[in-house]
Amino acid sequence: MNGDTVVRCLEVLCGLSLLMQVAEYLRIAGSSDPQGVWSWPVQRADIPAQPAWVGSLLDRLFQPAAYRVQLWVRALAALVLLLQGASLGLALVLFMGNVLLLLRWRGAFNGGSDFMTLVAVTGILIAQVVTLWAGHGLGWALGLSYIAIYTLSSYFVSGWIKLLQPEWRSGRALTVFLNGGLYGPLSPDSLFRKPLVALLCSWAFILWEAVFPLVLLQPDWVLGFTAIAAVFHFLVFWFFGLNRFFWAWLTNLTAVWFFSGWISRFWG
Repeated sequence: MNGDTVVRCLEVLCGLSLLMQVAEYLRIAGSSDPQGVWSWPVQRADIPAQPAWVGSLLDRLFQPAAYRVQLWVRALAALVLLLQGASLGLALVLFMGNVLLLLRWRGAFNGGSDFMTLVAVTGILIAQVVTLWAGHGLGWALGLSYIAIYTLSSYFVSGWIKLLQPEWRSGRALTVFLNGGLYGPLSPDSLFRKPLVALLCSWAFILWEAVFPLVLLQPDWVLGFTAIAAVFHFLVFWFFGLNRFFWAWLTNLTAVWFFSGWISRFWG
């Protein structure tokens, strides 16, 4: 895919991912009200000490009405990104909105998907800022490279951490992991309870994650590696119900397509 196609794919996927996240936040908005289980006065206690004026500002920003306004602004920005593409103002709105949500939820509401979304909107912001001084081409090259490097390093680190753990090398961790799925423990006759199957699946994922950065040396491999990634994240969604996880990672995989081809020019 050429650079413009990758950019548009990233904008569309990121917009869809953001809209899905906002829908989830709005659905549980009542639980984040003062009487809810995720009320701001309770969660505020977990934020490190800060000057009084910062605490006062956060209290105002995260009042129920103000919080809902932020969510609707984020939804509108995501829709514009989806339909029209990025701009500097839009990138700033998305970035600041993401930072505010991270503060509201004490770092992350939905783990890795929130941080990968932050990576995506940061890359879009980098692209827009650099474009002001160096043009559209270099701006998006650097923005997409930032997203791709973070994404590839995430897979790499995850794979090598698993490799160092005997539970993953033996396949036992995979069964334990799947037992915590959305539909409860695996059935007694599940294929994944078979030691050989669990062992082979574990090593397949370990090796795939650990050597993912090789797409920078062999760009022809990027289709296979990213296709496996898409299937892997879909399975995570299927087993654990992490729908936003799938879309957040799929968004950032588009940058890997670009970066693999772009960086290969320097090798050859």
